Amino acid sequence: MLISQPAPEFDLAPVDHVGVPGLSRADLTDNPAPVVVNVFASWCVPCRAEHAVLTRMVEQGGVRLMGINYKDKPEDARAWLENLGNPYERIGSDLNGRAGIEWGISGVPETFIVSGNGTVLFRYVGPVVGAEAEEKFATALAQARAATGAGT
Repeated sequence: MLISQPAPEFDLAPVDHVGVPGLSRADLTDNPAPVVVNVFASWCVPCRAEHAVLTRMVEQGGVRLMGINYKDKPEDARAWLENLGNPYERIGSDLNGRAGIEWGISGVPETFIVSGNGTVLFRYVGPVVGAEAEEKFATALAQARAATGAGT
């Protein structure tokens, strides 16, 4: 578990033809507020259900969302994002799953809250879908924001 630990070292290239930069550990440090890192794949059915929730968090909650596209074909990821919309500020392509191993994921989706200095504060395994899951995640995000003085 990475809770209260620095985010792992990783440096992922962008997903081809998606139009957002890749993702590395350096992107998770020196931020004024916590960021959310979501590990997803186009072949993941629960990821599709979760996508609308994540998009709403970005559009209505001001969440900075970063993505790790896990063991996915770039053309499939691109089509998926074109179909559902792209709420991600950055997406790293983890074709071989190495970054997923570094993050300790057990499957997709998994979603992390990372403090402005790059410390993993919270991990949610499974889709952030449904009232209970969304409330648990929102509470963790509010606590992370309060700890950094970033507001809500």
